Amino acid sequence: MKELVEVIAKSLVDHPEEVVVTETENDKSIVIELRVAQMDMGKVIGKQGRIAKAIRSVVKAAASRAEKKVIVEIMQ
Repeated sequence: MKELVEVIAKSLVDHPEEVVVTETENDKSIVIELRVAQMDMGKVIGKQGRIAKAIRSVVKAAASRAEKKVIVEIMQ
């Protein structure tokens, strides 16, 4: 999941070298934290959060095999 979010985020932003993705897993869920440069936040979130929702949907579909809840958090 971490690699998927990283590839998507790097393709969206102007400063891909500043994209940092961390993954924390426990028995029931996986938390993925996405950090981007301050000036790229709008590109990752999108108008009315549409890009963020799309990223979460893609990750959720990819995680359906793992039978765990996946949470994608976009951090500053």
